[in-house]
Amino acid sequence: MSIIRTALVSASAVMALSAASVSTSAKEAMHPQAEAQALDLSMKSIAIRSVRGEGNKTIEVARLYKDTLVKAGWADGDIEITPVDDTAYLIATWKGSDPALKPLVISGHMDVVEAKRADWVRDPFGPVVEDGILYGRGASDMKFSGALALASLIELRREGYKPRRTIIIEFSGDEETTMKTSGIIAERLKDAELVLNIDGGGGLLDEATGKPLLWTWDGAEKTYGDFKLEVTNPGGHSSAPRAENAIVQLATALERIGAYHFTPELNPLTKAFFESSAKFDSDPKIAAAKRAFAANPKDEAAIATLRANPATVGMIGTTCVPTMVNGGHALNALPQRATANINCRIFPGHPLPEIMAELEKVAASPAVKFSDVTEGSVATPASPMRPDFTAAVEKAMAKVYPGVAVFPSQSSGASDSMWFRHVGVPSYGASPVFGKVSEEFSHGLNERIRLSNIRPGVAYYLSVLTDLSK
Repeated sequence: MSIIRTALVSASAVMALSAASVSTSAKEAMHPQAEAQALDLSMKSIAIRSVRGEGNKTIEVARLYKDTLVKAGWADGDIEITPVDDTAYLIATWKGSDPALKPLVISGHMDVVEAKRADWVRDPFGPVVEDGILYGRGASDMKFSGALALASLIELRREGYKPRRTIIIEFSGDEETTMKTSGIIAERLKDAELVLNIDGGGGLLDEATGKPLLWTWDGAEKTYGDFKLEVTNPGGHSSAPRAENAIVQLATALERIGAYHFTPELNPLTKAFFESSAKFDSDPKIAAAKRAFAANPKDEAAIATLRANPATVGMIGTTCVPTMVNGGHALNALPQRATANINCRIFPGHPLPEIMAELEKVAASPAVKFSDVTEGSVATPASPMRPDFTAAVEKAMAKVYPGVAVFPSQSSGASDSMWFRHVGVPSYGASPVFGKVSEEFSHGLNERIRLSNIRPGVAYYLSVLTDLSK
């Protein structure tokens, strides 16, 4: 078992790890400097605790990235670090030869979710490589991906490439929390041609063999929404119950909402996803349901099967679930107030007020007052299935993973793509990183990523960035 810590990273070490674990189907050329730099930057950035709140060091990640780019040939004035509250964001520009062309934006984020040492097997901010796997907070979300993109961009410049279209790489500083910097960046870059979001999409490895099975890119995401439900009563002594009880009234409304299903629906992205992913499902019942739903989104049997499956329930339409509840003020008193939160993940095309109105209708209780308490989220349409983008990523994947299926998908979570789509810029989650379902620990304990992603990832970026900027 090989363990490599930050201070010991070397070109020979990363080359040995990458060569030992890379997919045998990948036929891309080696780029030793970029491969070594991707691991070095990953480990250095993971070691920086970029968590919101006291001691937030996100700005140190930005400085690490800036220093790396300056050493690679970027002018100091072409890289901006802007502090915002307790965090910061970075925008770095590589000017193209044709100023008339709108820029290509590479988008990522530097912050990570909290991780407590006592809960982890390894120090979450002490990156370690064991048997070709990098462990640490941010390994999969998304400091490894950021380092891989930076190293690839630097390699492109090292090889003498001259982009015709300006390339901008930017990193927000609070994507995991308020997304304040995400919105600021999108507004500043709203004249971009398109955004390559390296914090989305990705590939799946076979659990038994470790071979790549499929790769998807995200062209849309569901809208995040929070709605507060509140019931107020005069209250009174518990020995004298009344017909109106705030807790009971709220509970009745929550039961109705919990049992309610929004109308299932499709868009071009999810239709393509269901049709394509059905070919790879080991469960024939799920595969058949995907095909049936793609053909007819009103197929009740297919809907029931997909709704019962945690992996697909969020893909067939809007979902809303109670996530928090609070009520009463004393053990021996009638409740004067009861509140609950309903969290929704809304299918593209539906504004927040529309969903709240539907929930009010389902609750069917005038005593329950609804309010939209959503923070850091806006409703956005799906990005178009642009031929230039799809051709570029399909070409790159064919180079590094010949024969692997490539198709679109829709994310049930939120990312910085939301803010770009909000200002009218198409954004696509298109990370080249592959992993097993069993190794998905983003936001969880013992987060990890396979170093076998480095070599094909560099080759992927060299291909995609060239095609989209030439």
